[in-house]
Amino acid sequence: MNNVVIGILGSRLDHGGLGKRRWERWRPSISLLMQPGFPVDEYLLMYLPEDQQLLDLTVSDMAEVSPHTQVRTFPLACDDAWDFEQVYSQIHDVAISQVFDVEQNNYFVNITTGTHVAQICLYLLTEAHYLPGKLLQSSPGKEGVQGTYHIIDLDLSRYDQIASRFAKESSDAVTYLKSGIQTRNSAFNELISQLEQVSIKSAAPILLNGPTGAGKSQLAKRIYELKKQRSKLSGKLVEVNCATLRGDNAMSALFGHVKGAFTGALNARTGLLREADKGLLFLDEIGELGLDEQAMLLRAIEEKIFIPFGGDQPVSSEFQLIAGTHRNLFELVRQGLFREDLLARINLWTYELPSLKNRIEDLEPNIEHELQNFTRKAGYKVSFNKAAKNNYLNFANSPQALWRANFRDLNSSITRMATLAEGGRITENIVQGEIGRLQSAWQVFQDEPQTEASLTHYLTPEQIDNLDLFDRLQLKEVIRICKASRSLAEAGRELFNVSRDKKSSINDSHRVKQYLHKFGLTFQMIVSQ
Repeated sequence: MNNVVIGILGSRLDHGGLGKRRWERWRPSISLLMQPGFPVDEYLLMYLPEDQQLLDLTVSDMAEVSPHTQVRTFPLACDDAWDFEQVYSQIHDVAISQVFDVEQNNYFVNITTGTHVAQICLYLLTEAHYLPGKLLQSSPGKEGVQGTYHIIDLDLSRYDQIASRFAKESSDAVTYLKSGIQTRNSAFNELISQLEQVSIKSAAPILLNGPTGAGKSQLAKRIYELKKQRSKLSGKLVEVNCATLRGDNAMSALFGHVKGAFTGALNARTGLLREADKGLLFLDEIGELGLDEQAMLLRAIEEKIFIPFGGDQPVSSEFQLIAGTHRNLFELVRQGLFREDLLARINLWTYELPSLKNRIEDLEPNIEHELQNFTRKAGYKVSFNKAAKNNYLNFANSPQALWRANFRDLNSSITRMATLAEGGRITENIVQGEIGRLQSAWQVFQDEPQTEASLTHYLTPEQIDNLDLFDRLQLKEVIRICKASRSLAEAGRELFNVSRDKKSSINDSHRVKQYLHKFGLTFQMIVSQ
């Protein structure tokens, strides 16, 4: 491997005079070629035009010190060597004009010489891989004119302490997004791990899909706090449930209005988008927005500008969007109720939050989390006795426990029992009473005709009314098998257990997928309910 050095001629440090005494002085660009064990095969030397005389002398001295080193020079056409924009642009132009062969060469970027601005530019271009090398810093040291040098590798994974620290920070961030709960569901843990990376690295919209009570709002708040900790945003969190916005109120609430925009608009209103400037906007139930609001929101996301209701002058707001929904937005697009271009814009990072029933292994740690939250608010510790906890867990994991509102149901249940706990102990009697309360609340849903009850989770009443009884019964059974299966392929094997043996090419997954698509459903939607 050849060693290639990239650097800038130092107007001061490389200037040792024009006479013989220059050989008695440490000159970084020359001294680097005098290092034992560090042969420089090629030197890409940038310089300012006013340093032409110094360049000629330096190149001549380089040839004397290291005859085998090929020196190539590049002028930097800068009027002001301290102008960041000029210097960066010039060095960037040199960088992109070169063909770097990292398979044949080791590249080193010498940041010893040049103005502080030039050194910063060299660092930034190296970090961004425009200059594909390691940083190199030299100093005079006790060796006199030869000096010493140090190499800095920007690949932080090579440094054990730094890598360990970053790994811990990432782990801490994941734990933070999970509210400190040691969740056990592997799919959910993988989702949160990726979401941690996306939250830190991206400012693009995030779409959180999942049933009511699955934790979309809580997760959005955690993402905001994490981004704020890492200085990724400076504004505030603004959240709104779009289901509460209707008509003129929707336009006004989101985009603001000017005075007199409509009857009753006695004063101007800022609007939620402008309140979220430099911060995060969480639009829960975004599928409830009207088409006009969707169109304005799309422009605000893409162009960062919008026009307040009743106004004629655009205003701007830099915000990140997190959208939440429990509905199938693709089906809403098909029905003409949601803009396809808006969905395409917010669908870059989409995460399906599973229901409590579909991550039931996380029930127990979430119970402990709810008890800790209650303890902080009430100011005294509450816990189960052993028998009471076993009784509650047995019921909570049974088919009788519907958990229709997911973690909201769990929160309410724990709050009731903790409030009734004499001396901070939840007893068997308290648990028995709570189980009765939950059974009573869910009884109406357990008594529903099974076909209709299962379909209302996935289809609108209008869609169900337009289905024949045959289709309702068939779809119900397909949904039941999908919910009991670990994958689309497993569901396909059970549903097509006979016909699959008669086909030369088996693709059970595709057959199930196509069937569900007729009703605007997906396997993921079913198993997440």
